Amino acid sequence: MFPGSQVFGKDLEFGFINDSVISQRLFHPLLISNSHDNTMLRALRHELRKSDSFVFSVAFITPGALALLKQELLDFTGHGVILTSTYLAFNSPETFRELANLENVEVRVFESDDSAGFHAKGYVFRKEHEVTAIVGSSNLTSNALLKNQEWNIRFSARHDGDIVSQLEREIQAQHALSRVLTQDWIDRYEVAFLAQEQANPQSRVIVPSIYDEQGNLFDNSEIQPNQMQVEALQALADLRARGEKRGIIVSATGTGKTILSALDVRQVAPKRMLFIVHREQILDRAMRDYERVLDCDPQDLGKLTGNERTSDRRYVFATVQSLSKPETLAQFGPTDFDYILIDEVHKAGAESYKRLLDHFDPEFFLGMTATPERTDGINIFELFDFNVPYEIRLQEALEEEMLCPFHYYGVSDYTDSHGQVITDTADLGKLVSNERIEYVLQAIKKYGHAGRPVKGLIFCSRTEEAQAISAELNVRTLHGKLLRTVALTGMASIEERESVVEQLEAGELDYIVTVDIFNEGIDIPSVNQVVMLRQTKSSIIFAQQLGRGLRKDIGKDFLVVIDFIGNYANNFLIPIALFGDMSLSKDSIRRNMINADEAGTIAGISSISFDEVAKELVFNAIAATKLDSFARLKEAFNLLKGRLGTTPKLTDFARFATVDPVVIASASSNYHRFLLRLKQVVTPISVMADQFLSFMTTELLNGKRPHELLLLQALLERGELSIHEYDQILAQAMSPRDGAVIESVRKILTLEFFTSAEQLKYGATPLIEIDGDAISLSTSLFECLTLEPEFYAQVSDLIEAGLFTSRHRFKTDEALLVGERYSRKDVCRLLNWESNQQSTIYGYKVDKATGTCPIFITYHKDDEIDASVKYQDEFLDPSHLTWFTRSRRTLKSKEVQAIVENRPVIHVFAKKDDAEGTDFFYLGTASSSAAQETRMGEDEAAMLPVVKMQLKLSGPIESSLYEYLVTSGTNNE
Repeated sequence: MFPGSQVFGKDLEFGFINDSVISQRLFHPLLISNSHDNTMLRALRHELRKSDSFVFSVAFITPGALALLKQELLDFTGHGVILTSTYLAFNSPETFRELANLENVEVRVFESDDSAGFHAKGYVFRKEHEVTAIVGSSNLTSNALLKNQEWNIRFSARHDGDIVSQLEREIQAQHALSRVLTQDWIDRYEVAFLAQEQANPQSRVIVPSIYDEQGNLFDNSEIQPNQMQVEALQALADLRARGEKRGIIVSATGTGKTILSALDVRQVAPKRMLFIVHREQILDRAMRDYERVLDCDPQDLGKLTGNERTSDRRYVFATVQSLSKPETLAQFGPTDFDYILIDEVHKAGAESYKRLLDHFDPEFFLGMTATPERTDGINIFELFDFNVPYEIRLQEALEEEMLCPFHYYGVSDYTDSHGQVITDTADLGKLVSNERIEYVLQAIKKYGHAGRPVKGLIFCSRTEEAQAISAELNVRTLHGKLLRTVALTGMASIEERESVVEQLEAGELDYIVTVDIFNEGIDIPSVNQVVMLRQTKSSIIFAQQLGRGLRKDIGKDFLVVIDFIGNYANNFLIPIALFGDMSLSKDSIRRNMINADEAGTIAGISSISFDEVAKELVFNAIAATKLDSFARLKEAFNLLKGRLGTTPKLTDFARFATVDPVVIASASSNYHRFLLRLKQVVTPISVMADQFLSFMTTELLNGKRPHELLLLQALLERGELSIHEYDQILAQAMSPRDGAVIESVRKILTLEFFTSAEQLKYGATPLIEIDGDAISLSTSLFECLTLEPEFYAQVSDLIEAGLFTSRHRFKTDEALLVGERYSRKDVCRLLNWESNQQSTIYGYKVDKATGTCPIFITYHKDDEIDASVKYQDEFLDPSHLTWFTRSRRTLKSKEVQAIVENRPVIHVFAKKDDAEGTDFFYLGTASSSAAQETRMGEDEAAMLPVVKMQLKLSGPIESSLYEYLVTSGTNNE
């Protein structure tokens, strides 16, 4: 529905004439500069999702930019045109092949004779009522869409506007001078392009790499640590300076752990060094790297394996299998090596590694791993004295450009003739049926590499499936070429695996089809595609398999990941793995999914996209799972305890970005009770202290308002303070404050805000007392804190954790943050209501004292809900929705009159369906209009009066949140 000429005019007046004019800001001109979240990628994705047709006229295009927009281009149902050129021979043959592979998009090219000086950078989107254009400096390249400082103006005009006519004339002129892109044309262009490249080799763009084209490390003069490695090296030096003899570096797969270790050996200059790995094929690469980094004589390096024994050298590289044999180990004294490294140290819990750790006593023992967490009870951190001087996790490594960026596409798996989505538990015949194989091939064609030879890994669920899929693929073609694949299983010998890997790297194979043997311990930098044909059962294994393709390599711009998603209960693990979100909070995982969908990118220029079915399958899995089961919380607790070497506090969970403190504390009413269940503490606190702690956990720990926590923190430190002093504390914390807020804080901490049942649950004992202008802890709370040291420690930790969350998530000048989730009780508290009225709010309530009216909308109603309360609330667009009052209401009803006349401030909250729980997304304030009486019910006899009206939000909600809410929910088809 078009908002109308008045809205359009107000937006243009706001943008061009007077910025004090109140407008919807749907059509106002906008400068897009790639600052913060204001990126060209976000703008293009947003326009593509709501347009009927588009024309891109852009000089320079890269495959990486097309990968960023691929899901939107594939989902686009209208007519699209991309006009580009051969100007300066910037566009590679690979780019043109990727363009030709796009479905539903017409691609036209200005050839060199016609394109001299072609430098257009315009994006035009036609919609039902208007045309929007973005014109400026951004080409269609990854950096121009996300990172470069750019200036692009987005503007809108009605179809009969003159600027639209100008755009149409220019598009028609370009169309007439260009030609349709064809495969024959690309073949001819490639010949000329390669000839020009050979004649002018310095024009070739090389992806940064530490390896040359033969796979050898560059000369020592070129090996300098990047910024993160500099920090890691300094952290290692500081660790040793403190007298520590052991430490672990946690470094994501592909970030150069071996190079980092060699650089550290170079700065330590040990008399003798021992490098230990678990697979022999890793040794040769490690030895080459060390030789170059250390700039040493090859004779200084020795090997200790089953076939070679040159262990008398200065630098010895050994397999754990050979070294740990008692007769071999006996040949070395405990101090024969003053520096020892263990690669993939997460395996060090094995008996063979324990023998080495017990036998040797070097000056320094370094462990390196990408995944130190274990769930088998073995504590790797303890083996290295809980010293973790530096961590380089996946997200950080991507942001620092240490890894090759990736583009992840979550694709729904094949749906059979009965409407069932295939899962990896299906019969083998279904998994390798002709229909599924063709479906998989079509998806690989759409999402995979069209312009560059693929070097891919396909992960399956079981051995017989891998073998059958490989056989089926080998009789099929992709992009006109017969596929070449090999299935590798756990039965394959080391020699066979190495041979197959060499074939893949040499371009003699397209895919290796396997189950889990390439999860770790194998280095294939040239892999540019990973296909996942199995459910995600472990976020760690998912990250390991993703990591197989993240190493940088010559000519490799990005990695494509195609994940076929079936109807699995474990689908919630996908976003956990992709975002590194260990919070066990459904709210956090949903928010990550929605934010990534809106921004179009994560961690630098990597991206995550899902088709609509796959996205819904993931959201359904999030809704259905019990993330905060005691078993999961216990596992997360033990992992963090293992890392710290002591019982973690709530603040530790927040600081290390593991489990959300609210999740782990609330699971047992409070964290002390959780520790009792785990037998981490033996002394219970008093009943009253337990009630105080449960109150703080339930009502304050979430950090949605810091005011109560700040007051309690100050009272713990000072014992007493005046209202004026409290006001100064709020001012210093830059927290919103006025008399209403301070009165609300008083009612919360004296329990006056809560219902009688809640007061009874919390012991009916206030936390504070106020005498005139003086605020102090209540006598009961003060005595508990004084007499029970464990309770005091728990309270202090809870306050610190709650304030940490508030600072990092809810920092705002407003009481409510658009896009965050709140319960009805939260809203009563944050709007400073006299009491908790959540049980009587139903869908909305006007509070006269504060002049506010929250409206709560469950967008997709359960099919079983009674027709008399099944309101047909509906979004018209991201700024407008139709809303219904409660039944048995007319325009004469007092509460309806107030809303119609916009007397209270209307706050709108929405959730997708009841499967999301009690929290709603805050959409912002709104104004009402177009109120009219109507009736609702299943039949004429049961029809009840109701008032229908439109709500106009103060600003449009983000398109991804809008799409999430309006898409069919978990209770609806």
